[in-house]
Amino acid sequence: MNKLLAFGASSSKNSRNKKLASYVANKMAPKEAILIDLNEFEMPIYSEDREQEIGIPDKAHEFKKLVNESIGIIISLAEHNGSYTSAFKNIYDWISVIETTVWSNKPLILLSTSDGQNAGKTVLQTALSRFSRQSKQEIPHFSLPNFNENFSDTDGIINKKLSEELDKQISIFSSQVDNLLHSSND
Repeated sequence: MNKLLAFGASSSKNSRNKKLASYVANKMAPKEAILIDLNEFEMPIYSEDREQEIGIPDKAHEFKKLVNESIGIIISLAEHNGSYTSAFKNIYDWISVIETTVWSNKPLILLSTSDGQNAGKTVLQTALSRFSRQSKQEIPHFSLPNFNENFSDTDGIINKKLSEELDKQISIFSSQVDNLLHSSND
C-alpha cells in the first residue's frame, strides 16, 4: 500500500490529537496518507476470557491490516488521567494478541497535545517507553502545548519555535520511511 497511517488516539469527534495527526500526515504526504477514526474500531473490552469466548474481533484484524500495509504510522496520543485513552488501549490490547510486534516494525512518530502546558507528555513518555521496546529505530516524538493558542485549523502550528521542533522530528520520521521504502524495493 505504501501509505502513511495516521490517527488521533482518542474517541472524541473533535479530537485535538486527530487534528494534529492529520496536520502531520498532510504536511508529509497529503495523497499518501490514510487518516482513521478510532470510533470505526470500537470493540468489546479486551480480556483473555472474552478472547477465548468470542475470538479476536474482525475490527482488530482490520486495524492490524492497516498497520501491516502502511509504510509508517503517525499516532497523536490523547491523555486521560495520565495514560492512554480507553479507546486506544482497547485497540492496542486486541491487536497485540494478533501479533506481538504490534506496530510491525514500521517507522513511528508519536505526538501529543492538549490545551494545557503539559501537552500530554505523560502519555507520550509511557508510549515511548513501551513502543521503543519493539522498535528497531529511534522513535521521533513531539508534544504541542496549549493547542488552542498554538494551532490554527488553516495554518497548523503557528508558534515558529514549536513548528521548527516538529519539522525536525518529521525529518527523522521521513528518513526512516524512505529507508523502509528503499529496502522494500530492493
